[in-house]
Amino acid sequence: ERIILCCVLFSLRKNVEDFTGPRERSDLGFVTFDITADLQSIFDWNVKQLFLYLSAEYSTKNNALNQVVLWDKIMLRGDNPRLSLKDMKSKYFFFDDGNGLKGNRNITLTLSWNVVPNAGILPLVTGSGHVSVPFPDTYETTKSY
Repeated sequence: ERIILCCVLFSLRKNVEDFTGPRERSDLGFVTFDITADLQSIFDWNVKQLFLYLSAEYSTKNNALNQVVLWDKIMLRGDNPRLSLKDMKSKYFFFDDGNGLKGNRNITLTLSWNVVPNAGILPLVTGSGHVSVPFPDTYETTKSY
């Protein structure tokens, strides 16, 4: 399989209220990305579908490893196995449990997938396409997403 993950743009919103825990405010980021992938070689006789997902990994002073799923897609047998996605927006919110996104210099995006077979085990595969990019140093307040 050949995977190219490129043209990643991050925007960082002003700290927003976080009602899920004791913290007062959390960073909220948005991602725009392009993915080009040829997954035809994965679809053999025993592959019913693929569950593709784009995840972000990064570290902060509070957590050595943070992992967030930003986007996903189910690809069925018979679908076009060649992806050419341009200017895609994250499907899920990119919340940090604090202020770890602003100015973070090493956020790695990786495309991975689960193979759903006709019979047998469910393997988890991490793709060969990943890219590390920095988050902005300032909060954005005027652009709507």
